[in-house]
Amino acid sequence: MTFNEGSDISRGRISRRAKGGIAVGGGVGVLGLVALLVAAFGGPDLTGLVSGLEGGGGTTGGEESTLEQCQTGADANDDLDCRMKGAAAFLDDYWAGQFESGYASTQVQLFTGQTSTGCGGATSAVGPFYCPPDQTIYLDTDFFDELRDSFGSSGGPAAQLYVVAHEWGHHIQNLTGQMNGIDNATGPASDGVRLELQADCYAGSALGAAETTTDENGVPFLQPLSSKEWADALSAASAVGDDHIQEQMQGQVTPETWTHGASEQRQKWFTTGRSGGPSACDTFSVPASQL
Repeated sequence: MTFNEGSDISRGRISRRAKGGIAVGGGVGVLGLVALLVAAFGGPDLTGLVSGLEGGGGTTGGEESTLEQCQTGADANDDLDCRMKGAAAFLDDYWAGQFESGYASTQVQLFTGQTSTGCGGATSAVGPFYCPPDQTIYLDTDFFDELRDSFGSSGGPAAQLYVVAHEWGHHIQNLTGQMNGIDNATGPASDGVRLELQADCYAGSALGAAETTTDENGVPFLQPLSSKEWADALSAASAVGDDHIQEQMQGQVTPETWTHGASEQRQKWFTTGRSGGPSACDTFSVPASQL
């Protein structure tokens, strides 16, 4: 994934929170929702996500930067935080173009170690996730090393963009009401798996439009993805499959506990989005055998 050097990423909605204190709180009753919706990029351990379920949230330390130094695609190619800002600018413009009305942007918050969210106190152990109450994507960028070193992804900028695009897909589901009425069941055909596979499909649709999504000056944000870059993104989708994570962490696969889908499913729906766009991403209407 290479940004066009002259593309304008300055409008990407992102912040970097320096390591600091963490607030207790973030919304009553959100633990079950978060446990279902948080993407299992960092593994199945969600116990550190919510440090308290009552109170108003807020941060008790740590400065916040809006990454004003990140202005162009050249900056995105040279620096990881700027790349995340570029991803936010690209994804925002792509999804704004898919809505006739009713689109509202999300934002990305980068953090180190731990942070406070509208869903409670989060640590890097949960991996990247989208929090519906505050409509924000949270990401500790050290996760990308974990994705490569512990879960076998080939890594690289395209894999990183897949991660952010998947979480942005959850924001789209929140806007469209797809999250409403999701149950807490687990298993290969559960609502949770269908939700995650749809987010993978949405990620594929965004990356499939990489070379045609432009900034305000008509400059494409990204150069066309090479076959190697597509392979890198697919390797990230495979690395976070429930079956792969379970094999890595417990030495056996237990499909009845799946919440995000198998590696093959995640790659399939990512590829479906790439070729068919968002309209091909109705994972809720297909029978279990076709997931």
